[in-house]
Amino acid sequence: MRKASSTNTKQMVVGWSGREDAGMMLLIPSDVLRPRRPDEHFAPEAEAARAAGIEVALVDHDALVAPEGAARAVARVPQGGEAVYRGWMVSAERYAAFDAALARRGITLRTGTEQFRRAHELPGWYADLRTVTPPSVWTAGDDRAGFDQARAELGAGPAVLRDHVKSMKHYWHEAAFIPELADADAAWAVATRFRELRGDDMAGGFVLRRFERFVSAEVRTWWVDGVCRLVTSHPDTPDRPSPDDVDLAPVEPLVAGLGLPFVTVDLAIRADGVWRIIELGDGQVSDRPRSMPPEALITVLFGNRRAAQSFGEVAG
Repeated sequence: MRKASSTNTKQMVVGWSGREDAGMMLLIPSDVLRPRRPDEHFAPEAEAARAAGIEVALVDHDALVAPEGAARAVARVPQGGEAVYRGWMVSAERYAAFDAALARRGITLRTGTEQFRRAHELPGWYADLRTVTPPSVWTAGDDRAGFDQARAELGAGPAVLRDHVKSMKHYWHEAAFIPELADADAAWAVATRFRELRGDDMAGGFVLRRFERFVSAEVRTWWVDGVCRLVTSHPDTPDRPSPDDVDLAPVEPLVAGLGLPFVTVDLAIRADGVWRIIELGDGQVSDRPRSMPPEALITVLFGNRRAAQSFGEVAG
């Protein structure tokens, strides 16, 4: 049984497959007030990429999420080549516009529009991972009738509510946890509050997931071309060490089978000792925990020897 050590990150990073994407460009959001500089949150990744000889171009995030703003968003991106995005979350619709705007400039995103949607939205990946993640049902909208139908389908018992993209776990008792799905009015009260908090960011519809009790901190795993390249802390608990060994054997063939170029998979240990997938997301918009050196991400993402050497200096 293969296990990935979370305490041996340096070895996992430097031992990549040998693929090098030397001509790949990194796209990073620009600073709102200083548009010629990277957004502060992503500046360390931009610096690590440039130090490794990787071209970095800036994208206007505010324009990207605005209607008809994609062309303006990529106006500073050089024409031609391939690119990977690392930035703030965007909807699948805005990503499609982003992809199209870059294509008009002769640039191909490593993650295509449909690949992004499949990773970004739970209905895109759930069927393939249903044996290793909590049972889930979802709706196509936010109406009461659809919610009640999904509630009946999942059946009585506790559940966790989210939409196709995101939960409101920081509002656990009022907008995430439903103690008993059979209590229709109480369940709908949680859904109503969730809908209020998500506002215009509501994605797709409601998702109800069977509540499972976990006994460990979440770990974030980073996968490139179907292979786990890094195991790190979760961004919500960056200073909390992840368990010494993460059992990836049950999930490896399933994640690889998705055929996605760059994803993150968050896992935790259930009360019975089984590792379970909490979330899968597109790696381009997955947050990096502050305890993870940016050089590590650049190394696994670009397979760049200079970045690997730089990370070795940091990790050593």
